[in-house]
Amino acid sequence: MEESFYQTISNILQHARNSVYRTANTEMVNAYWNIGKAIVHEQGGTDKAEYGQKLIGELSARMTSEFGKGFTVTNLRDMRQFYLTFQNKETLHSELTWSHYRMIMRVENPAARQFYLEETVKSQWSTRQLKRQISTFFYERLLSSKNKAVVAGEIQKLEPPKDPRDIIRDPYVLEFIGLHPDDDFFESDLEQALISHLQKFLLELGRGFSFVARQKHIVFDGRHFYIDLVFYNYILKCFVLIDLKIGDLTHQDLGQMQMYVHYYERELMNEGDNPPIGIVLCADKSDSLVKYTLPENETQVFASKYKLYLPSEKELSEELHREYQAISDAKDEKSK
Repeated sequence: MEESFYQTISNILQHARNSVYRTANTEMVNAYWNIGKAIVHEQGGTDKAEYGQKLIGELSARMTSEFGKGFTVTNLRDMRQFYLTFQNKETLHSELTWSHYRMIMRVENPAARQFYLEETVKSQWSTRQLKRQISTFFYERLLSSKNKAVVAGEIQKLEPPKDPRDIIRDPYVLEFIGLHPDDDFFESDLEQALISHLQKFLLELGRGFSFVARQKHIVFDGRHFYIDLVFYNYILKCFVLIDLKIGDLTHQDLGQMQMYVHYYERELMNEGDNPPIGIVLCADKSDSLVKYTLPENETQVFASKYKLYLPSEKELSEELHREYQAISDAKDEKSK
């Protein structure tokens, strides 16, 4: 079979797939605009009233139950803001994704917002490129620059250009059409095996752990994150968030877990819940480290109460290292 023939067939399929996902994105953006419009009209133009807040909460619960994870209170508020920011539906661009719009609508200056909207379409910025331009005040820098061409062109060197496959990997699109990202896309086989073992290990401890989610998808500041494991401890009445790292543990890893904890405090805690805690685990051949991330301003009394029902750092570290070694030995044996 000639390579040119294969490339022809491959291009046909890629074009068809991209068309399907572009259509899905367009329909998603339109649907979210219409949902935002309906919420605003139902609330009478404001969500400050008690009814307005209750409406969002009840709508989120019912839609999540029927349609999946894409309808948190935060996401519904984003849809509401989307409609309020772009009330003329004719100004929406099919080239832009929901991720683009979520970033653009947070730009407070109307002139800058319109500039980013038009420039994203014109320059075909990826979401990463747009995020960088907004965070580095590209609009303001361009206005004050004497060499506008140089300033405008630097983004192509600083961030990778738009890849047509990005929309296929966009979790918002996958959630909208009822699909779920493949776990193997986000984690290696070794990490998956360790996560599976930790999930089983904690449930078998018999200390009040109830499984909630694996690869829990959350969106923070327009970026997508996946928490490896989420449990709820019904004795402590709190969420327990776990992230596994292969290799060296960094301050960034600990900071990211702190961000997860804050997110759960703000968005997902139920009435009567205690603050969530995070656990970052780091595995390698020589050693295994475990770090707990407790909520800020937590009292020592409550911290000590956690320790009664959660495995110690040493207990988790030894179990993680034991399983890591077992998996590595099995792989080495298989490769002989």
